[in-house]
Amino acid sequence: MALNQVRASHILIKHEGSRRKSSWKDPEGRIISNTTRDAAVSQIKSFRDDIISGKSKFEDVASRFSDCSSAKRGGDLGPFGRGQMQKPFEVATYALEVGEISDVIDTDSGAHIILRTG
Repeated sequence: MALNQVRASHILIKHEGSRRKSSWKDPEGRIISNTTRDAAVSQIKSFRDDIISGKSKFEDVASRFSDCSSAKRGGDLGPFGRGQMQKPFEVATYALEVGEISDVIDTDSGAHIILRTG
């Protein structure tokens, strides 16, 4: 990993406001188009609670429920530097300590929680 890079995993739940309303789980976008932002946020908050309480593992939740193709890697996005991700995502990731999970982050893609891994 290069200097000034971070590494993170995330869980993304898309909703009716997402810029691309389809995913590997929902190729037609039927579910996504009928999901409000509030519903996406409450789903991601309950995932976060389960992960923090130890009831679920981050990578298991990501691989089953995340709307990002990184789901097949347990949510791992690999290393990235500034300017490579949407700004709110970048800012949140750089603010986390390694091993820390963010609160809900909104981007044009949807609602996320981020786990900084490096």
